[in-house]
Amino acid sequence: MAQNKNEKDIEIIEGNLSNYNDCLNALVGIDIAYYLVHSMEGSTKNWKRFSEKEKATAENFSRAVTQCGARRIIYLGGLSYGKDEELSQHMLSRKQVGEILVKPKSKATIFRAAVILGSGGGSFEMLRYLVERLPIMVCPKWVKNKTQPIFIEDVIEYLFRSIEIEQTEGKVFDIGGPDVLTYFDMMKIYAKIINKSIMVTIIPVLTPKLSSYGVDLVTPVGASLARQLVESLKHESIVKDHSIEKIVPLKLRTFRESLEYCLKEENRYKKSSKNPNRKQRNSFSLNHKILLISLGLLLLIGTTHYFLDSRQTFLNPFWLIIGAFWYLSIIFSIYFIRYGAKLGALVAGIVAWSTLIFWILDNYHIISGYSLISSKPKCQ
Repeated sequence: MAQNKNEKDIEIIEGNLSNYNDCLNALVGIDIAYYLVHSMEGSTKNWKRFSEKEKATAENFSRAVTQCGARRIIYLGGLSYGKDEELSQHMLSRKQVGEILVKPKSKATIFRAAVILGSGGGSFEMLRYLVERLPIMVCPKWVKNKTQPIFIEDVIEYLFRSIEIEQTEGKVFDIGGPDVLTYFDMMKIYAKIINKSIMVTIIPVLTPKLSSYGVDLVTPVGASLARQLVESLKHESIVKDHSIEKIVPLKLRTFRESLEYCLKEENRYKKSSKNPNRKQRNSFSLNHKILLISLGLLLLIGTTHYFLDSRQTFLNPFWLIIGAFWYLSIIFSIYFIRYGAKLGALVAGIVAWSTLIFWILDNYHIISGYSLISSKPKCQ
C-alpha cells in the first residue's frame, strides 16, 4: 500500500511476497516500507516449512527494498529475550525475520511487542472465550509467566509516529503497555469486567500441544494458531528497554481500558448491518439451534423410554450412575453449543452415537426374544 503524508490518496496493490516481482511492483517509489507480515496458522507438523517461507518472503522484501531505494523499513516483531535454542518456532521466526530486514542499506526500525490486544485478534479472542466459556479452567504453568500486553491502537501510534522521528532510525525498541501481568492476572481482570467468577487449576505437566487442543475445542482460535500463541507465552516477555517512551511519548492504555474498548468494538461490530459475516453467523446459529433441538428431543425420548418403563433394573446404582452421566453429558453439550464451541458438538456426537448403540442393543429382544442390556420390558 502506498500512502502520501496527508493520508488522502491510497493505492491498493495486490501481490504475493513469495513473488519477487510483486515485491518490486509494490515498492517502486516508496520511501518508507512497513513489514507487518507473519505466518501464524498451519499444521504444527509444517512449522519448519512455514518458518522457511517467512524467511524467504522477508528476503524478497529486503532485496526489493534495496533495489527500489526505499529509505526506511519499519518492522513489528515479537518481544523475547530468550536464547535461540529456548525460543518457540513462532518467536524464533519473528527474530530471524528482523535480522533479515536490517541487512539492506535502508535503515530499519524494529518494534518488539508481546501480547497485542485488539478486537478480532488471536490473543484477545483466546483470552475472551476461555474466560467466558469455562467456569473451571485447567491451565499449564505458563499462565504464571509475566508479560506486558499493549493495545493495538497504541502499537499503530508507535509505528506511525516513528516515520518522522530520526531517533528511531536503525534501532530496536521494546513496546508494551503500562501493566506487567501474568496470563492468570489477565483472565481474572477480564472475568471481573464481565462479572464472572472463574476457578483455575494449574497442572505443571500440561504441554503446549495439549493446551492448544483444549483452546481449539472451546474457542474460535484453531489449534495451530493457539499453539503458537501458547508457545509465545512460555517465556516472560517484559519491556527491558524503555527508550521509546522518551522518544515517542504516549499515554498508553491500561490492560483494563484495552479490554473495555475491545468489547465495545465487538458489540458495535455485531450490530452493524454492514457486517460481512452476518449471513455466515446466522447459518452458524441455525445449525446450533437444530443441534440444541435434537439434544432436547433425545433427552425427552430417552427419559420416557428408559426411566418411565416398568423395568426395575434401571433403578439399581449402576444404571442410575450411567443415567446421571448421560444427563450431565447432554447438559454439558448444550452449555458449550450455546457458545458455538466445538467441544459441545463433539460431546453431543459421542452421546448421540452411544445412545443409539445402547438403544439398538437394548431392543435386540424384538428379533431375538431377549435383551442384551437388561431384562425384557414387561410392557413390550
